[in-house]
Amino acid sequence: MKIALITSFPPSRHALNEYGFHVADQLRQEQCVDLTVLADYLPAPAEELPGFKVDRCWGFRRNGNIASLLRAIRRVKPDVAWFNIGFASFGDRPFSALMGLVTPAAARLNGVHSHVTLHQLFETVNLEDAAVGSHRMYRVGGWLATHLLLSANSLSVLMPAYRRTLDEKYGRGQVSVRSHGIFAGEPDPPDFTRRGNPTHRILAFGKWGTYKRLELLIEAFERLAKKFPSVELVIGGGDHPKTPGYVQSMAERYACDRIRFLGYVPEGDIPDLFREASLTVMPYTSSAGSSGVAHLAAQYGVPVIASGIQDFRDLAEHEGIAIRFFTPGSVDSLVEEMFVALNSPEELKKMAWQSYSAGVAMSMPQVVREYIRSFRQQERVKTLQLAAGLRRSGQFHRPDELARTVGERIQKWQDEDELAAPSA
Repeated sequence: MKIALITSFPPSRHALNEYGFHVADQLRQEQCVDLTVLADYLPAPAEELPGFKVDRCWGFRRNGNIASLLRAIRRVKPDVAWFNIGFASFGDRPFSALMGLVTPAAARLNGVHSHVTLHQLFETVNLEDAAVGSHRMYRVGGWLATHLLLSANSLSVLMPAYRRTLDEKYGRGQVSVRSHGIFAGEPDPPDFTRRGNPTHRILAFGKWGTYKRLELLIEAFERLAKKFPSVELVIGGGDHPKTPGYVQSMAERYACDRIRFLGYVPEGDIPDLFREASLTVMPYTSSAGSSGVAHLAAQYGVPVIASGIQDFRDLAEHEGIAIRFFTPGSVDSLVEEMFVALNSPEELKKMAWQSYSAGVAMSMPQVVREYIRSFRQQERVKTLQLAAGLRRSGQFHRPDELARTVGERIQKWQDEDELAAPSA
């Protein structure tokens, strides 16, 4: 099966590049898959990651993305064009964003099976937190963009509540719920000798400045440190594109021996960062989809304390990740949750094992293979429907000709299944 994965891709740092990398990394290990990554342009020349076929054919804020992507898809001639996107993947301005989001439907019209993994819904975005200018224009554009995305052959969302919203509000499209998944195939279990020995590290990780703010967390940590001396706060990640300079300004104001700002964290440094954390805190004021940070915490068995917003509650219920919730916007509530957790080693271990078990159940190989099975099933149904249509239309004049054509296709499916079997 030939798959074209349309995604931002390292060394690009645009949104969803990490997720795109891990999906592509698993796809290239599947013997039944011939993968080409249709990636975003880089701001400066850089060496591509080894082992991937990458065609950089679209760019953030470029109005011509639909044309350049369709040209690339025609060159690759994939069985499936798989879009790993959010509403702002192609741009943060209405026209460039919308033109990019037309592409899945356009690919379908060009005869290519198009699938969209959609990481958020515009209905769940807090427009104030997201620094959206015209709320009315955003809602109209979001409604139109959602209809366009539902015009792809199929679409996946990452939480059940998102599918309910699409079913109730739009009532169209082939929508499935998939797990976000963790980024490892076989994650290592948590090593508690690396945590709280002697200092408990509280980790905050993300792109900061919009709905991910640090002021509340830092104030809560300073109060916690007075009650619990053997603790430090580690803040990883840089600025959100809409808030340049935010992390630097916070570091200049608050950095000290017990509050460390790491800035951008290279992929290779992320494992140790999480393995040595006693807690991960998500002090967000709203959500923009299924949290990658929560899934990293599950991968490494790190307990999570998060703002009690609905998306995080749904995530904990749907995927079984262990999360303690604090009242959104309340410093007192966050201090209390951190203090109670750190004072209960057994509770920390229980939460760690629960999240780790949840992570093992949604490893990236399992997630990707579920997509591949779905693609194969849809391809087979389409082929059989086409054969039936041709038979009814009389384009096959002899039954043996039709049987031979369908038989050749079935043999191809069997060959693909045999290739997939060793890695299943």
